[in-house]
Order: sequence, then structure tokens, then C-alpha cells
Amino acid sequence: MAVLTIKVVPEKILRTKAKKVNIIDRSIQKLLDDMVETMDWANGVGLAAPQVGVPLKAIVLGMPGEKPLYIINPEIVKKGEEITVEEGCLSIPGFRGEIKRCVSVTVKGLDYHGKPLRLKATELFAQALQHEIDHVNGVLYIDHLESPDKLFKITSRDDEN
Repeated sequence: MAVLTIKVVPEKILRTKAKKVNIIDRSIQKLLDDMVETMDWANGVGLAAPQVGVPLKAIVLGMPGEKPLYIINPEIVKKGEEITVEEGCLSIPGFRGEIKRCVSVTVKGLDYHGKPLRLKATELFAQALQHEIDHVNGVLYIDHLESPDKLFKITSRDDEN
């Protein structure tokens, strides 16, 4: 496995809609493994393929105390009510913002081996799924800000996710 370079704004790939993964082979699995290694290295909760320069619909999540989760071609199929949350991003270092996210979501996609999966998530897990799925659609959390005063600079890298 390898630690990949995390792209930061204003890299164009972060604003590009990713392509669907049609064949899950060893190269896709290696990308996913490298993404988990990169996410762990950066102390992140999630990472999307475009964040490491690959325009494919693939995300990984590393929820505290859980095994890494791999989702290929993720799609939100159901949303719950919205709440205001604080969010950061490895691709926007040094900042956090207050945005609205759904408190629960249902997501479908494919797992590491190409088998269909469907997940129901709440709270931080739901927030992370929405954040990473936004990335594969060329959307950043700052696009959800209601006003510029909802974005603020942070002083410690440990506060980023």
C-alpha cells in the first residue's frame, strides 16, 4: 500500500464529476487500499478517489473503532431530516464550516469485491457518507455554506477531518 498525494483546492479534479467504475479488478482494489492508507496517514474519517487525483466514483470511510469501509459507485437513495453540523475536509486544510447535512441516509453501491451493498447510516457515519459522495459529484462542503461567515479558520491540523 502507498500514501497518495491529497489534492487541495483549487485543483480542478475536485470540481469534476467522477466516472462510474464498470470493472472492479485488482487495480481498483489497490486504489481503495491506498486510499485507506492515505486516509489513515492524514487522520481523516473518509476519502474519495478524486481527492487523490483519480476521477472515479469510489470512497473509503474509517469510522472510529470500525474496520475501513469501501464503497464503489456510491449513491444516496434515502435522506432523513437536516441538522446543522460542523465539517472540515482534507482537501481544504485549515478551515471548518457550519453546514446542513441529513441526520440519516441510506446509501447503495458496490463493496470491495463488486457485490451490491446497502447501508443505513446515522449521525457522523451519515455525515461522512454525504461528504464523500459529494466529492465524487464534484461538490465540496463549502458549497453548502449558507453564508461566508459560516466558514472559519482553525489553528490545529488535528481539528480537520
